[in-house]
Amino acid sequence: MPRKKMANQELLVALLPRKVALKRLQKEGWYHIPVENAPRRWAPEVMAFFQGKVFGDEEAYKIRYFGEVAGIDTVPRKELFRTTKRNAFKAERLYYRIQIKDLRMRYRPIVSYRPRRIVFLPTTLAKFEQAGQINDLFDGSPLEDRLWQTLKQNGILAERQWKTIVDAHNYYLDFAIFCKKGKLAIETDGYTYHYDDRNQIDYDTIRRNEIELDGWRSLHFTSRQVNDGFARYYPHIQRAIEQLGGVEEPENYVRKTDEIRGRYIVDGEEPF
Repeated sequence: MPRKKMANQELLVALLPRKVALKRLQKEGWYHIPVENAPRRWAPEVMAFFQGKVFGDEEAYKIRYFGEVAGIDTVPRKELFRTTKRNAFKAERLYYRIQIKDLRMRYRPIVSYRPRRIVFLPTTLAKFEQAGQINDLFDGSPLEDRLWQTLKQNGILAERQWKTIVDAHNYYLDFAIFCKKGKLAIETDGYTYHYDDRNQIDYDTIRRNEIELDGWRSLHFTSRQVNDGFARYYPHIQRAIEQLGGVEEPENYVRKTDEIRGRYIVDGEEPF
């Protein structure tokens, strides 16, 4: 890939739910995504692949493989897979077939320290090249990036965009920190752009209440607080972590296995 293009290239991390999906990439050079479920940031110029639970203790929750997108076409499912009575209702469903050329393997994989489900994660090739862990890849908010760098520099293993389900409501926490005596949610929601919207205020209040009733302690910081000398506010995070017994080591983390899966289900996907 030309070096001058790398920094701005769009990269999409996508799930490998089964080992056969990796074998297909290696032998046939393509990946598929239902058109209706494709991420908003489209189309990618490079793709990387997050290995799901079925890859076992040594290889699950890692990104090893990536490659340049050679082309994308739209085809019905029946052109990709054999149609049986069980899946006949999906035969005409449209998929993006993404051709991958020059599939490569990173010498050092990008790891997720805690089990989590990454179906799609749009980012850039520049971030991908520098990443050591999954949380380095998120590319939705410069504000969150600044806070993430602060947490990393202080050795705090937070999780970004962590999905939690409360009373059948899906919430994504900007940062989740798992402690020995509880769990801490950190939000950088910058209420300054919300306060003229009563519906948004109502939603934020319900969201915060439900998250806290689910056992999360929460801290909120505005964009001004993060951007203008966050050193004044970082001790609040340290104090909350200390009150919750310190950060829990990732190997001690046990994720609930009965959580509702996301809307995008890959054919033949194994339960999380």
